[in-house]
Amino acid sequence: MSTLEIGLASFPALLILIFIRVPIGLAMLLIGLVGLYLVTGNINLPLAKLKGETYSTFSSYSLSIVPMFLLMGHFATLGGMSNALFKAAESWLGHRKGGVAMAAIGACAGFGAICGSSLATAATMGRVALPELRRYGYAGGFSTATLAAGGTLGILIPPSVVLVIYAILTEQNIAKLFLAAFIPGLLAAFGYVLAIAIYVRVNPGSAGTRPPIPYAERIRAVLDVWPVLLVFGLVVGGIYAGWFTPTEGAAVGAAGTGLIAYLNGGLTRSSLVESFTVTARSTAMIFFIVLGAGFYNGFLALTQVPQELSNFVVSQGFSAWTVLTLILVFYLIFGCLMDSLSMILLTIPIFFPVISSLDFGLSEEHVAIWFGILVLIVVEVGLITPPVGMNLFVINSMDKETPIVETYKAVMYFVASDIVRVVILVAFPSITLFLLS
Repeated sequence: MSTLEIGLASFPALLILIFIRVPIGLAMLLIGLVGLYLVTGNINLPLAKLKGETYSTFSSYSLSIVPMFLLMGHFATLGGMSNALFKAAESWLGHRKGGVAMAAIGACAGFGAICGSSLATAATMGRVALPELRRYGYAGGFSTATLAAGGTLGILIPPSVVLVIYAILTEQNIAKLFLAAFIPGLLAAFGYVLAIAIYVRVNPGSAGTRPPIPYAERIRAVLDVWPVLLVFGLVVGGIYAGWFTPTEGAAVGAAGTGLIAYLNGGLTRSSLVESFTVTARSTAMIFFIVLGAGFYNGFLALTQVPQELSNFVVSQGFSAWTVLTLILVFYLIFGCLMDSLSMILLTIPIFFPVISSLDFGLSEEHVAIWFGILVLIVVEVGLITPPVGMNLFVINSMDKETPIVETYKAVMYFVASDIVRVVILVAFPSITLFLLS
């Protein structure tokens, strides 16, 4: 077999390993090692790369931002910020039709500003909002679908762990990617609120109402979210003001949320140890996936598969928009089967050269940033797309009484909102790039 054929054969081999439930990081590592041996015929090269790649990956300064953002999310939960966000949103929206569900979306958006994980946002807000949704007569499937969709805001609204990985893979500016994600993130929240408004009108019995809260209590609830505004403003504002780098900003955010959690009584010696332990486990999982992707992508680069694929697409004369659409459809389908980080690590080294070679009437940097936001959105849609959306399972595990089929039915309103948003952002790249101009 030629080196190109070996590279192409690695895709079905990798999928087989994934489908037999081999962890994706390990699957990519094994395929990369075996592929390097088959291409070079020298066992010493893969072994030497195992030593060098491992050290360079785990000692990367850029990747140190990952545990900092994860730790910031844990501290924010301990500090009661998720509960404060939900109470503030509920005080202003709860008396409207579907208002408690809208409040859950608003709280997810706010929590996403201090937590870079989709699953963590869904799980955290699920614990806070599910009891309230049940209390005011919201249908089980509608409640779980709302929280599953709201969880996706955690990874789109900056800071975002997956955007950090994308920036490293494509050598883009992390701060610019965070800035570009801001408007699409707000559009996502608005689209979900609109989906809720439509759903409760199509299904009038799916949502109850609660009495309005006096304005004095509403103002007091808003004032209670000052820690969230402080951390977000300090971290994101500090990065754009040039006070510190994104990595330093993540460290400042982790320290700030930790201090707030301590002052609120949520951070004790035992909870601090637990936060460090959970963060270490999550970081180890992410870093191992990054390591496996490094080996696999290094093997693919040696086989010239990305370059040959790029040349093939260009030679076929397909329009840039057709190619982009096909890639986004691919992400939408496979996002149902794999987590977003794995998808990004596995596919960006293959698809990014293809997109970079096409003409969208934008600068190379703007194409890279715009494509990254689109990919992130579409992959996240997969987290709430039946039958295997990860967020759906996370929320349904917290509400054993609701059949997952009911969640599937309700979540399609949010999926439709996401698809409309993707179409708008594809048709009008300036929406994503507006804050960069």
